[in-house]
Amino acid sequence: MKKLLPIGFDDFKEIRQKDCYYVDKTLFIKELIDKRGKVNLFTRPRRFGKTLNLSMLRYFFEKTEREEENKDLFQGLAICKEGEKYTSLMGKYPVIFLSLKSAKQPTFEMAYHCLKETIAKEYKRYLFIMQDVQLELDKDRYMRIVMEKGLSTDYATALQFLSDCLYQYYHQKVVILIDEYDVPLENAYFGGFYKEMVDFIRSLFESALKTNISLEFGVITGCLRITKESIFTGLNNLKINSILQDGYQEYFGFLENEVEELMQFYEVEFALPTAKEWYNGYLFGTKKVYNPWSILNYVESLRENKNALPRPYWSNTSSNRVVKTLIEQAALNTKQEIEELIAGQMIEKPVYETVTYEDIYKSEDNLWNFLLFTGYLKKVEERVYGEISYINLALPNLEVKYIYRTTILEWFRENIREKNLSDFYHFMLGGEVEVFQKELSKLLMQSISYMDNTEAFYHGFLLGVLGNLKDYLVKSNREAGNGGLDIVVRSLDVSITPVIIELKVSETYQGLEKKCEEALNQIEQKRYDSWLPEEGYTEVLHYGIAFYKKQCKIKGKVKRLIE
Repeated sequence: MKKLLPIGFDDFKEIRQKDCYYVDKTLFIKELIDKRGKVNLFTRPRRFGKTLNLSMLRYFFEKTEREEENKDLFQGLAICKEGEKYTSLMGKYPVIFLSLKSAKQPTFEMAYHCLKETIAKEYKRYLFIMQDVQLELDKDRYMRIVMEKGLSTDYATALQFLSDCLYQYYHQKVVILIDEYDVPLENAYFGGFYKEMVDFIRSLFESALKTNISLEFGVITGCLRITKESIFTGLNNLKINSILQDGYQEYFGFLENEVEELMQFYEVEFALPTAKEWYNGYLFGTKKVYNPWSILNYVESLRENKNALPRPYWSNTSSNRVVKTLIEQAALNTKQEIEELIAGQMIEKPVYETVTYEDIYKSEDNLWNFLLFTGYLKKVEERVYGEISYINLALPNLEVKYIYRTTILEWFRENIREKNLSDFYHFMLGGEVEVFQKELSKLLMQSISYMDNTEAFYHGFLLGVLGNLKDYLVKSNREAGNGGLDIVVRSLDVSITPVIIELKVSETYQGLEKKCEEALNQIEQKRYDSWLPEEGYTEVLHYGIAFYKKQCKIKGKVKRLIE
């Protein structure tokens, strides 16, 4: 029996006790000790191992009633081979571990309630210290928080108060671990209660991390580095490590050798080239990194079926709202840049590491930055002009490319649903070629294309446009005559002339005319209309449509089917 893959597991102890496959990231502990940051902020995209790493830190440093309780979890792992300098710190500190992801709620009241519950749960973990009658603690305040009946001021300084209590009990300073610190802020911004949430998080953090004499050190994780809101005001001991910095590069996400070992272990190494195309490509500092969530899911699917196709696993775990907003708000230049990215090219943008949720929609540069730091783009190279850094950006892999493509299609369908295309349909069905061509060209100009499979794109594009055509049947790739026609549009009323469309793509603008003729000839030669008389139709309208980038050319003719 192979080890269980830890899909959906983010608790280090559970992974180790259930003997799940674990990609050893314990040297993260060594680097953290060596660099001795008082408060350390790590920003990485979602599902790249932040929660699991904080859980690992908790079980390594946490002082327990039974001294040996967590030591077995680290047996055989890299940190245990680094010597007593590091292993002597195992189980030495009381630890406060807080995840703020539960605050993803529709109102401030609900989000605040969930944060109170999370804080109360951590207080309950240490409820036994209240039995020590010698401690000079405000036990009424402690119990108010446990019962979730505290005052707003109780919760604003709850982490500092708990660390003071633990310091008195253990006579040892406290490690504070805060996971997904920016989830409440992102959620509050989109929910319309941003200021209230910022005020609360600022008070919670300042008291715990800025002037807390009971603090040994703290580690915070999130997707964005948010400082403008003054959440970390005056916190001059904050060390920030984002995807752009060196250091700690290999501890979030999987390195290539780790993916190779994982796939060899499960005997699916034959799929490594596919895994690389779909899930590799992120650049953290100078290290190339795979998406760990997607790799684990892909390996699991290959274990069940060696012919399993790669899927966009990450797109189901992360909101694509900002990608959609970028597309919806895109001016002509931005549409062209999105097309370049999908075509595998790079775009250059200034970098602002302190993008806040309030700033995201104030400029397209801010949107690009948000997409970089949340994993929808990758850094290729960086250069500095004067005081501003510029980064060449690209799509990391096929999984992220899929997200852009599907988001574009969704936007396009919504956009088409809102348009009045009655004139377009009238001109097409009536054989008015010149104005039909003009209207189709307008729609092409307004779209965002991806040209990795050009004819397929134009085919899908035209089907999307025809999707709103009521009282008509629209069929694609129908077997007819001596082949498969591209598109047929017909009414059940046989007195209304049906339409057969054949599409071609030209490599040059000058070649459009010739491609239109080829398309019309193909309809005739392969007798795509041979089945229509049996249905009762007496004539048909043939269209040959040729595309070059966002230009099109249409030729059409009416053909009598029954003389």
